[in-house]
Amino acid sequence: MASRYHPTFPSVRAPEEDQARPAPEFLRTAVMYQIFLRPFTPEGTLKAAAALLPHVASLGIDVVYLCPVTVADDDPREEFWSGRQVASKLGNPRNPYRVKDFFGIDPEYGTAEDLRQFVQAAHGLGMRVIFDLVYFHCGPGAVFLEEHPEFVVHDANGEWDLGSWRFPKLDLDNPNVREYLYGNMDYLLTEYDVDGFRGDVADCLPVDFWEEGRRRMEAIKPDGIMLCEGLRGDDQHEAFDFSYGFYTQWAIRAMLKGEKPASELRVAWSQEQVDYPRGFRWMRCFDNHDYAMDTSMSGGRHEARHGSAVCDTMLATIFLLNGVPMVYNGQEIADNLPHSIYANRDHGRMFVNWSRALTVVGQQRLEFIRQLTQLRHENPELMEGPLEWLETSQPESVYAFRRKLATGDLCLVANLSDQQIEVAIEGTQVGDPLLTASGAVARPVGGGYGWLLPAKGFAIWRESPDHPTPENAE
Repeated sequence: MASRYHPTFPSVRAPEEDQARPAPEFLRTAVMYQIFLRPFTPEGTLKAAAALLPHVASLGIDVVYLCPVTVADDDPREEFWSGRQVASKLGNPRNPYRVKDFFGIDPEYGTAEDLRQFVQAAHGLGMRVIFDLVYFHCGPGAVFLEEHPEFVVHDANGEWDLGSWRFPKLDLDNPNVREYLYGNMDYLLTEYDVDGFRGDVADCLPVDFWEEGRRRMEAIKPDGIMLCEGLRGDDQHEAFDFSYGFYTQWAIRAMLKGEKPASELRVAWSQEQVDYPRGFRWMRCFDNHDYAMDTSMSGGRHEARHGSAVCDTMLATIFLLNGVPMVYNGQEIADNLPHSIYANRDHGRMFVNWSRALTVVGQQRLEFIRQLTQLRHENPELMEGPLEWLETSQPESVYAFRRKLATGDLCLVANLSDQQIEVAIEGTQVGDPLLTASGAVARPVGGGYGWLLPAKGFAIWRESPDHPTPENAE
């Protein structure tokens, strides 16, 4: 069957050279948390977010990814708004991903000093912080355009090339533009002591731009990290440490909507192994600022539309897959309210339903996230260690895989159906259940071992080599 997944750019090196750069050691056990300021608190400010950092740290988070806080363009002309910005019907020109001033902090979020204190507070709690770099395009009112109109791409008629999002595209073929952006990276590293960057739509920019940016970052912050939003096959040769796991993200979203069977996750993951270099590393999530907005505009958030049980199962999945898992704003309390990146205090305010933390569902999710982060911290091999897919008796509804670890293999089985299922799993041993959905029970099934799983339920267990297998069981 032809693959449904393809990299934006294939790897450009010969197979024998096709190896990702080594990962920083701390990334092996890292869990990331995304903060998008507008919905994160009712105030939507850096000060308010900093007050919640002890809560974030209590989850076991190692890296905070902060969405853009630079000055957003306020040009009201909708021909320079993205399609989603117009479709939101919020009337807000200030899109955080349409930047007016790369060096200024948007007053909506606070001051430069507020940002310094935010990073300092995170560091004091043992967490690193990465900033968002939006370098593919700028706003039509960008502060440098009057003096440097050549900083953006023009078409044959002398008009701006607006690109996919209807924003002027920065001309990365111009060495002066590159130096301007490298200067911005240096400024953010030195002024705010940030620990690295996330490259927005990074595969739309030349990879050699990012490779030089990496070298300059390391001159200031030797242990800095870089996350790529993109699907290049060559972005981890020299530039980035990890990239968005879009294949599995797309598969999870399709499975949640009932558009694909449970077997789709295996198809997506397996295609990653074909399309990308050895040692390539992924950021795993199934909710983020884009997805939260998309689902809000088309039927409601995952928690509201599909229920917390299946969201628990997907969280268990991304934490057990290889890569670096990420928790999104309020996901740790099963937040179920709509989000939009265009909603601020003046335009359709939407924010995390923090009252969920006081409910049974919210309390259970908090404990679950803490257990998952502890599992990652105790098992560093989970980031890059071998993964083996397991055959189940219900492949359309259930997927299962094993992580082969020196400390003892970990297995996950997940039921995506609306029914309780008794499922046999080939070649597994029952051991110590670590985390399971309520009602999940290990039991002999069809002459082997398996699980009785509740609807949308899962189980994680560590196989016991001393446990009798079907062949030697009495």
